[in-house]
Amino acid sequence: ASWENRRMSGYTIVTLKEVEDQAPNFGLSPDLEVRFARVALDAEQVGLSYQQLAPNFRVPFGHKHKTQEEVYLVVSGQLRINLEGDVKELGPWDAVRVSKDTMRGLEAGPEGAELIAIGAPGGPGDAEVEQGWRAYSS
Repeated sequence: ASWENRRMSGYTIVTLKEVEDQAPNFGLSPDLEVRFARVALDAEQVGLSYQQLAPNFRVPFGHKHKTQEEVYLVVSGQLRINLEGDVKELGPWDAVRVSKDTMRGLEAGPEGAELIAIGAPGGPGDAEVEQGWRAYSS
């Protein structure tokens, strides 16, 4: 079912795939689709995003956070996640928790990857991005 964004006193419902794709704003389409839902959900403490990476696409930057711990959940495909130079291969329904201070980078496998990222505490300006960060072993 397609939900309208419904803001009630104690909850908000959105359809994640209907939240605006931000990848075009960063020049990363069509290889990346990323839908950040914190604002759409009126969330005060948690961030949520949907990301879809094209086959073998490597996000061209790494990032860490000032306060936010994140969990990445692979929904489909294969994801390589670089955690401070320690590269892990993840498949469907694998989840990885990443501390705020750990630089991380994402790369899809040959089938591409779909994932959900959840972070808390969340807020604007929390990410520290390093363009061109490439500590992959390959």
